[in-house]
Amino acid sequence: MIRLLGIDPGLRFTGWGVLEAEGNRLRHVADGVIATDGDESVPLRLKSLDDQLAEILARYAPAEAAVEETYVNRNATATLKLGYARGVALLAPARLGIPVFEYGAKTVKLAVVGTGGADKTQVGLMVRRLLPGAAQKRADAADALAVAICHAHHRATVNAWKKPA
Repeated sequence: MIRLLGIDPGLRFTGWGVLEAEGNRLRHVADGVIATDGDESVPLRLKSLDDQLAEILARYAPAEAAVEETYVNRNATATLKLGYARGVALLAPARLGIPVFEYGAKTVKLAVVGTGGADKTQVGLMVRRLLPGAAQKRADAADALAVAICHAHHRATVNAWKKPA
């Protein structure tokens, strides 16, 4: 059994989700959303994000973390701010020596829903089906759990390949 943390980074809202995986069996542990104050400066918001991620890491002690990769959109400023938050999401577990893995949105959707073009509603429905009891107060938490599920599946596949025939 291994405990995994999934993170869906954002400067305003960062989703997080913790699950335990043993082979193909998954168990929901916790999920939530970190919200930062939009009236504060970007550095203070990043500090708040880092502080809250540190609390989650200390509380749930995951063995590995997975972070969704940044997508580039038309608004360069929004993309840059998302990149800042993603940097904090990558650094927080790495600072503790926790291995961090990265997955693109299409890879996550394919692993959870079966198609890389799934929408947020479909992702949320499949996360609830795969992880009964997941609160998912916001789509960001569902997305973070989906990242963790994706990592659990990829991890199980890699481990299966490593076993001698």
